[in-house]
Amino acid sequence: MKLFYLSLFITFSITFLKGQSSYTPMKMNKELPKHTKSKFVLQSEIDSLVSADKCKYLTKRRSYAAPIGLFPKNDLKNAAKGIDEWVQLDKGNTYVLTNYKWITVDNSGSTQLYVDFDTLYCTE
Repeated sequence: MKLFYLSLFITFSITFLKGQSSYTPMKMNKELPKHTKSKFVLQSEIDSLVSADKCKYLTKRRSYAAPIGLFPKNDLKNAAKGIDEWVQLDKGNTYVLTNYKWITVDNSGSTQLYVDFDTLYCTE
């Protein structure tokens, strides 16, 4: 009986660890900015900010493969760190997330978070 419970525990633990390998767009737009130092702007807002000369594009269509973390939240923190580094290297202060996806990278189901974003310099 102990073996049954142990196998059940292991199965649920693996399921929990694999768990959520992606975030909904709402969750991603809510959680990612919590982990970046750079300013986050929604795609829906950027056109009006650029038109009003409040923001200027520095680099468009940047893609970053975040180092794999143990949990999706760790992937997100790794992606945030990479975004901040690119924004700093581009001499900007703002980013716009244009796309993201978790891609399966091996036969055991491990996933890696890829983020696509634009870097900008904004005065507001």
